[in-house]
Amino acid sequence: MGLTLFPGNGDVSSPDVQWSCIRFNAFRERLAQAEGFSLPEMWGFGGDRPWSDISTTLEPLLDHPDTGGDDLSASACAAMLPRLEAVVGEWLQEPGEPLLQQHIQDAQQLMIVLRFCVDENAELVFL
Repeated sequence: MGLTLFPGNGDVSSPDVQWSCIRFNAFRERLAQAEGFSLPEMWGFGGDRPWSDISTTLEPLLDHPDTGGDDLSASACAAMLPRLEAVVGEWLQEPGEPLLQQHIQDAQQLMIVLRFCVDENAELVFL
């Protein structure tokens, strides 16, 4: 089982990004680590730390169900994009372990999708 994130514009030729649920979880755990916290400590991910303790523009992505849940607005995509770009820049400075390289590729593909959502004023759909 996996998930796909794509623009909700009705155009099947729009860019998307796909993960297995396990790989998406690992990706989000690394993003959370870059933001200075541990995702498993958070409410909804096995922990009891409330999301109100966290301040990151990536929260809509980090605190979203793997499947289902609300779509993310184009404005939420626009808010997340600069921070995601900065995190990828940080990751590119780290030693190149294979899993990190996969996370960088996934983040770069996600940035393409987010930019498309912003440019087309489309919601980001989780399926």
